[in-house]
Amino acid sequence: MSQVDRILKDALDGNRLGLEQVVTLFESDEIEKMGHAANILMERRHPEPITTFVVGRNINYTNVCDVYCRFCAFYRAPGSPEGYVLPDEVILQKIQETINVGGTEILMQGGTNPNLPFTYYIDLLRKIKSHFPGITMHSFSPAEIHKMRDVSEGLSLDEVVRQLHEAGLDSLPGGGGEILDDRTRRKISRLKGSWTDWMDVMKAAHRLNMNTTATMVIGFGEEMEERALHLLRVREAQDECIANGYNTPGFLAFIPWTFQPENTNMKREKATPEEYLKTLAISRIALDNIDNFQSSWVTMGPEIGKLSLSYGCNDFGSTMIEENVVSAAGTTHKVNIELILQLIRETGKIPAQRNTKYQILKVYNETDGVEHDFVMQN
Repeated sequence: MSQVDRILKDALDGNRLGLEQVVTLFESDEIEKMGHAANILMERRHPEPITTFVVGRNINYTNVCDVYCRFCAFYRAPGSPEGYVLPDEVILQKIQETINVGGTEILMQGGTNPNLPFTYYIDLLRKIKSHFPGITMHSFSPAEIHKMRDVSEGLSLDEVVRQLHEAGLDSLPGGGGEILDDRTRRKISRLKGSWTDWMDVMKAAHRLNMNTTATMVIGFGEEMEERALHLLRVREAQDECIANGYNTPGFLAFIPWTFQPENTNMKREKATPEEYLKTLAISRIALDNIDNFQSSWVTMGPEIGKLSLSYGCNDFGSTMIEENVVSAAGTTHKVNIELILQLIRETGKIPAQRNTKYQILKVYNETDGVEHDFVMQN
């Protein structure tokens, strides 16, 4: 039995993998074996042959950012004539349009804009919830929340998250995770903060019984050990959340994808679809305390998205009406709901619409179809 076979058997026998074992998997090219094991583990958690998706919209409320990530093609520096902050009325209109097509989730994210006071976010959330009390605000990355703390005139991180939650923030997306190790973070995004800065925000949200998601972006030139450490650090934080008995599942989902170098200041070869699928499978195998894994459509396209459903994914992510950050790097895969249903069915699965908490709202039978066009995003 090969070393990879022994590691996969360990995982399938219910044993938790350590750092060296995860590194060994990342260094291996036995992708199909890993995918098979990941699919078995996924089916143990999700025995029903259902693949879920959420109908939502990505609203990029500002592109002004003072972090200057080398890998980002979306941001504009403070003072740039191309910088913007969307008027509240435009944001409300976009949310109404989302609700009109059956959407339930708003992923509102932007740059770390130093010109916006903390009250901007509180007032905006309250206004949104006063107009649309039923919409789920799955919004603001940890980097944005650290910027809110910086401009809040002395509030602690926990207090910032608490006030956002009380104003209408329901859950936190995992944006800005990139690689949770400072060797790579210092190279690609020196001003964005350490990996512990990212994790501190997530832990603060968990203490307040908020749901979050976690992400990983590969392809920056990081070492395999850094990828493995990323997974184990997410797993450890989830363990902590569970051990403390918070009234939240903690990280509801994990979403890996690949760095898109087009139009950025980092010129690297794209990670291959095989590298993505391997990373996805290893993530499912190593993260034994997270239930849901999302397919990444924007970066990988529909055919690889379909393949991901046999490499550990139980979820198709969000049918985004709008997406500007990844598309700024030249990668946008448009898919309508009718095609989503078709692709899920082609894998032998049953498609179902969910909400942000992964509660199923509607199971689609063979005759269902929706005519609205969307852009897929994790």
